[in-house]
Amino acid sequence: MTLETLAEHEIIATFLALAFLLAGAYGCGKLMEAIRAPKVVGEITGGMLFGGTFLYHFYPDLMTGIFQSYPEEGKVLNLFYQLGLLFLMFSSGFNTRIELDRENGKIIGCVFTGATILPMLAALPFAGLFREHFIGEKGNAVSFLLVFMIGVAITSIPVISKIFFDMGIMNTRFANTVLTVSTFQDLCLWILLNVATRMASTGTIDLVDMLLVIVFTLGMFAAAKLVSDHVRSGYSKTPRPTDFYTVSFIALLLVSAALYHFGINLMYSAFLIGYIVKAVSQNDPDAAGRMEAVANFSFSLFVPIYFALVGIQLNLIHNFSLGRFALFFAIAFGLEGLGTALTLLVTDLRKPVIINFAVTMNARGGPGIVLATVAYSYRIISVEFFTVLILTTMLSSLIAGYWLRYQQKKDDSIFVKLTKAS
Repeated sequence: MTLETLAEHEIIATFLALAFLLAGAYGCGKLMEAIRAPKVVGEITGGMLFGGTFLYHFYPDLMTGIFQSYPEEGKVLNLFYQLGLLFLMFSSGFNTRIELDRENGKIIGCVFTGATILPMLAALPFAGLFREHFIGEKGNAVSFLLVFMIGVAITSIPVISKIFFDMGIMNTRFANTVLTVSTFQDLCLWILLNVATRMASTGTIDLVDMLLVIVFTLGMFAAAKLVSDHVRSGYSKTPRPTDFYTVSFIALLLVSAALYHFGINLMYSAFLIGYIVKAVSQNDPDAAGRMEAVANFSFSLFVPIYFALVGIQLNLIHNFSLGRFALFFAIAFGLEGLGTALTLLVTDLRKPVIINFAVTMNARGGPGIVLATVAYSYRIISVEFFTVLILTTMLSSLIAGYWLRYQQKKDDSIFVKLTKAS
């Protein structure tokens, strides 16, 4: 068998494009970190530098020469884009914690209801205001509505975790509650996104098919937990690092390919495998360190390129309305914040703590970006809604980060003493 390859000058052109993307993401990411903002905001901004908003607008020939120097370059870059998404969700799955804190059971239930169910339902009347400009080429109204609802109610575990870690409050009751709720929230939202992409792919709205996708998605997660628990019980050997990585990546690629044929998108498959790897290797003291090595590599190469390629697709000059963005942001931020605050009024939490929960659950980060890119790739949403979702993610993450640091500066016990009695 003979494998076709790119010409040498095409390979060099690809390397050059990747170098520009990585440099832009790295430089802007470091700048954001310097002003204590989420790194992901800078990495997307780094990609925007080369897109229609900035350099491509002023120097189109130069940017075309770098990123479209040969006909297949876009497809090659898209492979890195997909690998970045794959490793991002794989790492998210590995860091997922499905465990209930009985002490905080009431608070967890209230936050989940207020930050997920209420805003999704409250978003329904507003969808019609944006449909004309936000719906994608598929024209599937139900898929669009599901994405719209998810876009209103989503929280980022990676971004929030990084903020908590930098602030030194990772192990506080407040942080544990937010991360537990976010885990359940994201799981529910990924299921709904699976339904949306399935309907967009088939072009039909089949209630039985929708139910089967939901059941299958939940069933896969339940099966993964049962299998991993069984395997872990007989898991005694500590594998060599190369064996650990190789088997994990084989599972990641094979399962992603297999589940695709059952209507499950690559994003959820990668998330599922990450969770399985963590569950199976819990008894291995070296597993966390090995996954950290995978994460360090992925977040040094594939993930920044993914975020930069997200940014390069944004065009704030064309296909964008500042008014519609401002309105959507106000609706999304307001509904999730208000829903969270209202449900927490029945608890004994202090009012400043309730406000902190309301703002924190608005940090959309990585999941918000994944939602936008997956929905856009399935043509469920338009390029304008894609841009709006990305900007909403960036701005909400910035607000949450700065707000929490401001609260900590005012009262460094705010994340420990949550209730009126404490």
